[in-house]
Amino acid sequence: MGKRILIILTSQATLGATDHKTGWYLPELAHPLKVLFDAGYKDVIDSVSPKGGVAPLDPSSVEAFKDDPSCQWLLKDADAQKLINQTKQPGSIVSSDYCAVIYPGGHGPMFDLASNADIGKVASDVYKNGGLVAAVCHGPAGLIPVKDESGNPIVKGRKVTSFTNAEEDAVKLTALMPFPLETKLKELGGNFQGKANFQNNVLVS
Repeated sequence: MGKRILIILTSQATLGATDHKTGWYLPELAHPLKVLFDAGYKDVIDSVSPKGGVAPLDPSSVEAFKDDPSCQWLLKDADAQKLINQTKQPGSIVSSDYCAVIYPGGHGPMFDLASNADIGKVASDVYKNGGLVAAVCHGPAGLIPVKDESGNPIVKGRKVTSFTNAEEDAVKLTALMPFPLETKLKELGGNFQGKANFQNNVLVS
Protein backbone atom coordinates (compact mmCIF):
# COMPACT_ATOMS: atom_id res chain seq x y z
CA MET A 1 0.00 0.00 0.00
CA GLY A 2 1.29 3.41 -0.97
CA LYS A 3 1.39 6.57 1.09
CA ARG A 4 -0.52 8.97 -1.12
CA ILE A 5 -4.03 10.36 -0.63
CA LEU A 6 -6.58 10.57 -3.45
CA ILE A 7 -9.34 13.17 -3.59
CA ILE A 8 -12.21 11.93 -5.79
CA LEU A 9 -14.19 14.78 -7.36
CA THR A 10 -17.22 14.94 -9.61
CA SER A 11 -17.16 16.12 -13.23
CA GLN A 12 -20.91 16.86 -13.21
CA ALA A 13 -21.72 20.57 -13.48
CA THR A 14 -25.53 20.43 -13.68
CA LEU A 15 -28.38 18.44 -12.14
CA GLY A 16 -28.86 15.95 -14.95
CA ALA A 17 -30.00 17.61 -18.17
CA THR A 18 -31.30 20.72 -16.40
CA ASP A 19 -29.62 24.13 -16.21
CA HIS A 20 -29.43 23.88 -12.41
CA LYS A 21 -25.72 24.21 -11.60
CA THR A 22 -24.06 21.77 -9.24
CA GLY A 23 -20.65 20.13 -8.72
CA TRP A 24 -18.67 19.44 -5.56
CA TYR A 25 -19.58 21.36 -2.40
CA LEU A 26 -16.95 23.82 -1.20
CA PRO A 27 -16.62 23.09 2.56
CA GLU A 28 -16.73 19.34 2.01
CA LEU A 29 -13.40 19.56 0.23
CA ALA A 30 -11.98 22.67 1.91
CA HIS A 31 -12.21 21.44 5.49
CA PRO A 32 -10.45 18.07 5.12
CA LEU A 33 -7.96 19.44 2.61
CA LYS A 34 -6.93 22.30 4.92
CA VAL A 35 -6.36 19.81 7.74
CA LEU A 36 -4.22 17.62 5.48
CA PHE A 37 -2.20 20.56 4.15
CA ASP A 38 -1.60 21.89 7.66
CA ALA A 39 -0.45 18.43 8.76
CA GLY A 40 2.21 18.36 6.04
CA TYR A 41 0.55 16.10 3.46
CA LYS A 42 0.36 18.65 0.65
CA ASP A 43 2.91 16.88 -1.54
CA VAL A 44 1.27 13.43 -1.34
CA ILE A 45 -2.26 14.42 -2.39
CA ASP A 46 -3.66 13.79 -5.87
CA SER A 47 -7.11 14.31 -7.34
CA VAL A 48 -9.15 12.41 -9.91
CA SER A 49 -12.50 12.93 -11.63
CA PRO A 50 -14.41 10.94 -14.26
CA LYS A 51 -13.40 13.31 -17.08
CA GLY A 52 -10.16 14.69 -15.67
CA GLY A 53 -9.28 18.37 -15.84
CA VAL A 54 -11.39 20.99 -14.09
CA ALA A 55 -13.79 19.64 -11.47
CA PRO A 56 -16.82 21.98 -11.27
CA LEU A 57 -17.53 23.73 -7.98
CA ASP A 58 -21.16 24.21 -6.94
CA PRO A 59 -21.50 28.01 -7.13
CA SER A 60 -24.14 28.11 -4.40
CA SER A 61 -21.59 26.82 -1.90
CA VAL A 62 -19.23 29.73 -2.61
CA GLU A 63 -21.84 32.25 -1.51
CA ALA A 64 -23.07 30.14 1.40
CA PHE A 65 -19.56 29.80 2.85
CA LYS A 66 -18.08 33.19 1.93
CA ASP A 67 -17.14 33.79 5.58
CA ASP A 68 -15.64 30.35 6.21
CA PRO A 69 -11.83 30.62 6.63
CA SER A 70 -11.03 27.18 5.22
CA CYS A 71 -13.25 27.76 2.20
CA GLN A 72 -11.63 31.10 1.48
CA TRP A 73 -8.21 29.47 1.85
CA LEU A 74 -9.06 26.83 -0.75
CA LEU A 75 -10.27 29.43 -3.24
CA LYS A 76 -6.96 31.31 -2.99
CA ASP A 77 -4.30 28.64 -2.41
CA ALA A 78 -2.42 27.80 -5.61
CA ASP A 79 -1.67 24.19 -4.66
CA ALA A 80 -5.26 23.54 -3.64
CA GLN A 81 -6.50 25.10 -6.87
CA LYS A 82 -4.24 22.81 -8.86
CA LEU A 83 -5.98 19.79 -7.32
CA ILE A 84 -9.33 21.21 -8.47
CA ASN A 85 -8.35 22.42 -11.93
CA GLN A 86 -5.99 19.61 -12.93
CA THR A 87 -7.67 16.42 -11.78
CA LYS A 88 -6.26 13.20 -13.19
CA GLN A 89 -8.21 10.84 -15.42
CA PRO A 90 -9.18 7.48 -13.89
CA GLY A 91 -6.99 5.51 -16.29
CA SER A 92 -3.87 7.25 -15.02
CA ILE A 93 -4.41 6.27 -11.38
CA VAL A 94 -2.39 3.41 -9.87
CA SER A 95 -4.42 2.29 -6.88
CA SER A 96 -1.44 0.76 -5.07
CA ASP A 97 0.02 4.27 -4.68
CA TYR A 98 -2.73 5.26 -2.22
CA CYS A 99 -3.51 4.65 1.43
CA ALA A 100 -6.71 6.73 1.50
CA VAL A 101 -9.43 8.08 -0.76
CA ILE A 102 -11.83 10.91 0.05
CA TYR A 103 -15.16 11.62 -1.66
CA PRO A 104 -16.38 15.20 -1.04
CA GLY A 105 -20.08 15.75 -1.57
CA GLY A 106 -22.26 18.09 -3.54
CA HIS A 107 -25.02 16.79 -5.79
CA GLY A 108 -22.59 16.12 -8.66
CA PRO A 109 -21.47 12.65 -7.45
CA MET A 110 -25.05 11.41 -7.75
CA PHE A 111 -24.81 11.73 -11.54
CA ASP A 112 -21.33 10.37 -12.28
CA LEU A 113 -19.39 8.85 -9.38
CA ALA A 114 -22.35 6.64 -8.46
CA SER A 115 -21.89 4.70 -11.69
CA ASN A 116 -18.18 5.11 -12.40
CA ALA A 117 -16.72 1.60 -12.31
CA ASP A 118 -13.13 2.73 -12.95
CA ILE A 119 -12.99 5.06 -9.96
CA GLY A 120 -14.99 2.56 -7.93
CA LYS A 121 -12.32 -0.06 -8.59
CA VAL A 122 -9.58 2.29 -7.40
CA ALA A 123 -11.42 2.83 -4.12
CA SER A 124 -12.11 -0.90 -3.86
CA ASP A 125 -8.42 -1.71 -4.28
CA VAL A 126 -7.37 0.87 -1.69
CA TYR A 127 -9.87 -0.57 0.78
CA LYS A 128 -8.81 -4.17 0.11
CA ASN A 129 -5.19 -3.17 0.72
CA GLY A 130 -6.05 -1.85 4.17
CA GLY A 131 -6.54 1.79 3.23
CA LEU A 132 -9.17 4.27 4.32
CA VAL A 133 -12.26 5.24 2.34
CA ALA A 134 -14.04 8.42 3.46
CA ALA A 135 -17.11 10.16 2.06
CA VAL A 136 -19.08 13.29 3.00
CA CYS A 137 -22.74 14.24 2.43
CA HIS A 138 -23.56 13.09 -1.15
CA GLY A 139 -20.04 11.68 -1.45
CA PRO A 140 -21.29 8.21 -0.43
CA ALA A 141 -22.92 8.04 -3.87
CA GLY A 142 -19.39 7.25 -5.01
CA LEU A 143 -19.37 4.20 -2.74
CA ILE A 144 -22.11 2.48 -4.74
CA PRO A 145 -19.66 0.75 -7.15
CA VAL A 146 -17.06 0.09 -4.42
CA LYS A 147 -16.63 -3.54 -3.33
CA ASP A 148 -15.03 -5.22 -0.32
CA GLU A 149 -12.70 -8.24 -0.28
CA SER A 150 -15.62 -10.62 -0.89
CA GLY A 151 -17.02 -8.68 -3.81
CA ASN A 152 -19.91 -7.32 -1.78
CA PRO A 153 -20.86 -3.63 -1.67
CA ILE A 154 -18.47 -1.89 0.70
CA VAL A 155 -21.43 -0.57 2.71
CA LYS A 156 -23.03 -3.99 3.26
CA GLY A 157 -23.37 -4.73 6.96
CA ARG A 158 -21.60 -1.51 7.92
CA LYS A 159 -22.82 1.69 9.51
CA VAL A 160 -23.18 4.36 6.85
CA THR A 161 -24.68 7.81 6.50
CA SER A 162 -25.19 10.44 3.83
CA PHE A 163 -27.43 13.34 2.88
CA THR A 164 -30.78 11.85 3.87
CA ASN A 165 -34.02 11.52 1.94
CA ALA A 166 -35.61 14.00 4.35
CA GLU A 167 -32.84 16.51 3.71
CA GLU A 168 -33.27 16.09 -0.04
CA ASP A 169 -36.96 16.81 0.38
CA ALA A 170 -36.16 19.84 2.54
CA VAL A 171 -34.02 21.42 -0.19
CA LYS A 172 -36.66 20.49 -2.79
CA LEU A 173 -34.32 18.55 -5.06
CA THR A 174 -35.66 15.01 -4.70
CA ALA A 175 -37.38 15.13 -8.09
CA LEU A 176 -34.12 16.07 -9.81
CA MET A 177 -32.08 13.22 -8.33
CA PRO A 178 -31.48 10.02 -10.32
CA PHE A 179 -32.28 8.01 -7.16
CA PRO A 180 -32.69 8.59 -3.39
CA LEU A 181 -29.23 8.11 -1.89
CA GLU A 182 -30.34 6.99 1.56
CA THR A 183 -32.63 4.38 0.02
CA LYS A 184 -29.88 3.10 -2.29
CA LEU A 185 -27.39 2.68 0.54
CA LYS A 186 -29.99 0.69 2.46
CA GLU A 187 -30.70 -1.46 -0.60
CA LEU A 188 -26.99 -2.28 -0.78
CA GLY A 189 -27.14 -3.58 2.79
CA GLY A 190 -25.85 -0.53 4.62
CA ASN A 191 -26.91 0.05 8.23
CA PHE A 192 -28.02 3.61 7.61
CA GLN A 193 -27.60 5.99 10.54
CA GLY A 194 -29.48 9.24 10.01
CA LYS A 195 -30.06 12.24 12.24
CA ALA A 196 -32.34 15.25 12.27
CA ASN A 197 -31.95 17.40 9.16
CA PHE A 198 -28.58 19.10 8.67
CA GLN A 199 -27.03 17.92 11.95
CA ASN A 200 -23.42 16.75 12.27
CA ASN A 201 -23.19 12.98 11.86
CA VAL A 202 -19.75 11.37 11.75
CA LEU A 203 -19.45 7.58 11.49
CA VAL A 204 -16.46 5.23 11.52
CA SER A 205 -17.31 1.77 10.25
